[in-house]
Amino acid sequence: MNNRYSFSELVKIVYSLIMTKLTIHQARIIRRPVYIRGEKSISGGRNLTMGRFCRFDLKGDKKTLFIGSDCEFGDMTHIVAYDRVEIGDNVLIASKCFISDTNHGSYKGNEQSDPNEPPKRRKLVTKATRIGNNVWMGENVVVLAGADIGDGCVIGANSVVNSIIPSMSIAVGTPAKVIKYYEDENKKWISGTNKEGSLNL
Repeated sequence: MNNRYSFSELVKIVYSLIMTKLTIHQARIIRRPVYIRGEKSISGGRNLTMGRFCRFDLKGDKKTLFIGSDCEFGDMTHIVAYDRVEIGDNVLIASKCFISDTNHGSYKGNEQSDPNEPPKRRKLVTKATRIGNNVWMGENVVVLAGADIGDGCVIGANSVVNSIIPSMSIAVGTPAKVIKYYEDENKKWISGTNKEGSLNL
C-alpha cells in the first residue's frame, strides 16, 4: 500500500473509513469531503464506494434513494432524490455524473409552468428514476427524472438520459439513443437493430 499512497493520502483514507462507519455504515468507503442532506433517506448501499466531493440532496422524511450492493460512484457524483431514485447492484458510475428524479416546474401536460415565474419558485415535479443492475455510466452522464436504464447497459460519456433504455444496450448522445444491443445467443454486441429488426430507441 505504501507504494501506491503517500502518508497524507493514507491518513485521509483512514479518516474516510472511520467516518464511513458513522454515516452509511454498510458502505465500503466514502471518501471525504462528501455532502449528504437527508442521509436517513438512503436505503441499502452495502459495500458502496464513493469518491470525493459527492453530493446527495434527499427528502428527509422517507426513503427516497435506494442503492444496491457493490456500487462504485466516482468523484463529484450528484444525486437528487425527492421521490424515488433506484440504483441496482454492481453499478459503476464515473466522475461528475448527475442523477435526479426532480424538475423545477412542469413543461408538458395540462398544468405547465409559466416562464415568467422564477425557476426557483416553480413547483417541484418528481418522477421515479431507475438504473438497473450491472450498469456502467461514463463521465459527465446526466440521468433525468423518469429515466429508466435497464440491466447491463453502458451509457456513453456526456450523454443525457431522459427516457427508457432497454436492458443490454449501449446508448450515447443528447438525448441518449441506443447504438448497440447485446445478443445473448452469439455473445456479441450488435449495431443498429435488434433481432426483430426494429430500432432500439
